[in-house]
Amino acid sequence: MIIVDEERIFKEIQTKQPASVSLNGPDGILPQIQQTAMNITKKFDIPAYVLADTTWGTCDLNSNAGKILGTGIQFNIGHTINTESIENVILIDAFDDVEFDSVAKKCAEILSGKTIGLVTDSQHLHQMEKVKEILTNNGVNVKIGKGGGQLNDGQVFGCEFYPATKLKEEVECYVFLGQSNFHASGIALSTNMPTYVLDPYFNEVREVTEFAQKLKKKATLAIYKAAEANSFGIIVGLKEGQLSKLFALKFKKELEKEGKTVQLFALTDITSERLNNLKGIDAFIQVACPRISTDNQFDKPVLSSPQGNALLKILRNENMEEYFELPHWL
Repeated sequence: MIIVDEERIFKEIQTKQPASVSLNGPDGILPQIQQTAMNITKKFDIPAYVLADTTWGTCDLNSNAGKILGTGIQFNIGHTINTESIENVILIDAFDDVEFDSVAKKCAEILSGKTIGLVTDSQHLHQMEKVKEILTNNGVNVKIGKGGGQLNDGQVFGCEFYPATKLKEEVECYVFLGQSNFHASGIALSTNMPTYVLDPYFNEVREVTEFAQKLKKKATLAIYKAAEANSFGIIVGLKEGQLSKLFALKFKKELEKEGKTVQLFALTDITSERLNNLKGIDAFIQVACPRISTDNQFDKPVLSSPQGNALLKILRNENMEEYFELPHWL
């Protein structure tokens, strides 16, 4: 069950005494956010708006929503990083209290004698040391990588993997605590090493390496298809943490050097339906969120920044190498 740090929320409200507040977080914990909003209204007798649009991470806080609503405080719940606020939004922890004891012992049976890198997402950070102890006591050599960027030690995002990539020369594989193939496949791609999900809900240990390689094959095919394109659309994301205009202009300049026609676009939500409305474009590069390109289906090639850099190398007859093997995909 997800436990929201309501004590900190209440403390912020008592200190700042706003006339109203707004709250958002990942889709998976919206029911808990709804309950927190009701608890706020009950305790302080103020409106508490639940922002029900998607929020994928600290690049997508929807900080403008609070301004539009005129709320005194906006809380983003469940995207823990190594700071307590960003873009005038207060970040609130939400932890999952599910136990890993049983599945950690299963994992030890499979990986006994190996050296592994232990990683997780925001909801399970508080259980890292306990799982490390269980694995260590059962014959697994466990390492937890140091944080970098916005990340705490052992923490990964869907596009940011510093604690994992820092251990690449020291470990034989990675173990991700949680249920998310989304995060685990990113680890596998950014390190090109075997990666396992330690899933406490199904009490299973599953390897996602093959799944990640399928994502990579699809991404590589899109790059080669884009290499045949004559006209490109470069897409800037309009969400506050996805406004990478300099990268967009760089891709425009470099593609034009290769004789390509390039047009700039800006979108809040990048979907196949929206892109199909744009005519005369053979392929796209989007600099908003790298996972949009790897995890979604499009009718035309839609490359992320790492894929875009690989494309430029192909056009220059250079080796594109392991284009996903980066600590941060932006």
